[in-house]
Amino acid sequence: MFAALTLTLLPAPTVVTPARVGAARALPLLAKAAAGHAEQKTCFACHNQALPLMAHRAAVGRGFAASDDLFKAQAEHVAAFVGSNRERYLKGQGTGGAADTAGYLLFTLEQAGYPPDEKTAAVVEYLLQVQADRDHWKTTSNRPPTEASTFATTALAVRALKTWAAPEQKERATKRITAARGWLLKARPADTEDRVFRLFGLKASGADERDIAAAAWDVLKTQRADGGWGQLDTMPSDAYATGTALVALHQAGGLPTDHPAYSRGVAFLTKAQLADGSWHVRSRSKPFQPYYESGFPHEKDQFISAAATGWATTALVLTAPAQ
Repeated sequence: MFAALTLTLLPAPTVVTPARVGAARALPLLAKAAAGHAEQKTCFACHNQALPLMAHRAAVGRGFAASDDLFKAQAEHVAAFVGSNRERYLKGQGTGGAADTAGYLLFTLEQAGYPPDEKTAAVVEYLLQVQADRDHWKTTSNRPPTEASTFATTALAVRALKTWAAPEQKERATKRITAARGWLLKARPADTEDRVFRLFGLKASGADERDIAAAAWDVLKTQRADGGWGQLDTMPSDAYATGTALVALHQAGGLPTDHPAYSRGVAFLTKAQLADGSWHVRSRSKPFQPYYESGFPHEKDQFISAAATGWATTALVLTAPAQ
C-alpha cells in the first residue's frame, strides 16, 4: 500500500513592482501620521485618520505588513471622540466640520473594522436630521480639496447611511439615499473632487450601471498627458487628484488596475513620490487651527500631503493582487 500523501500549497511569490515598493514605503509613514495626530489631539481628522486607514485597509491581504494595532488604536480614538459628542449628534447639532466630518468619521470607523453601536447610530441620526429639507448634503466648510465639495459631502453621507444605519433608521436612510441619487444624477461637477465623488456617490447610492459608467468617463477623460489629474483644470497634476481619480475609477467605476489609463496614473505617482515615501502637495486652504507637528513631513502642507499620500498609496496598493 502507498502511504497517504500530504500536499502543502505554498503562497504565490510576491511580484515586486515599482507600485508595490512605493506603497510599502508609504504605509509606515501614514501609520505614523495617524498615531501622531491621536497622540496630540482628541478630535477627529480626516486627513490624518480617514485616508491613512483607507490605504492600510486596502493593503490587508495583499502581502503588506499587518495593521491590526493601527486599526484598533484609531478606532478607539475616533469612538472616544464620538462618545464625547454623542448627545450633540443625537440632537442634530454635530461637531465642527458638520456633515463633512460625520461622513469621514464613519468612513474611518468602517476602515478600522469597528462594529455598529450606539455611537455610530448617533452619527447616523445626525446625518438623517441635518439639512433634512435638501435632497443632498451641502458642505459647510471651505478647506479645499478635502472639505469643499458638496459632491464629497453627499457621497460620504450616502455611504455612511448605507453602511451604518441601524434597523430602526433604515427606512429614513433609504429615503435620503434615494433623494441624493437623484441629485447626483442631475448635478454638474466643476472639478476633479466633484467628479470623483459624484462617481463614488452614484455607486454607493445604487445608480444604474449606465449612469455610473458615464460618471467614470467624466473622470477618465480629464486624465492629463503626464498620466495624472489636477485638482482644478487650471492646476498641474498632483498626487491628491491622481490618487482620488484612480481609486474611484477602480472601486466605483470598475476600471481594472492593469488598464493603460490606470497604469499611466501609477507611473505618474511612482515618479512623483519622494524618497521618504510621501507625496508633497501644496495647501490651498486657509489655516484656522494652531499649528502642530503630526509626524508627517512637509510642515504647513502636512495635512493635504498626508491626505494625498493616503489616496496615492491606496491607488498603488490596489495594483497588488489579493493573496
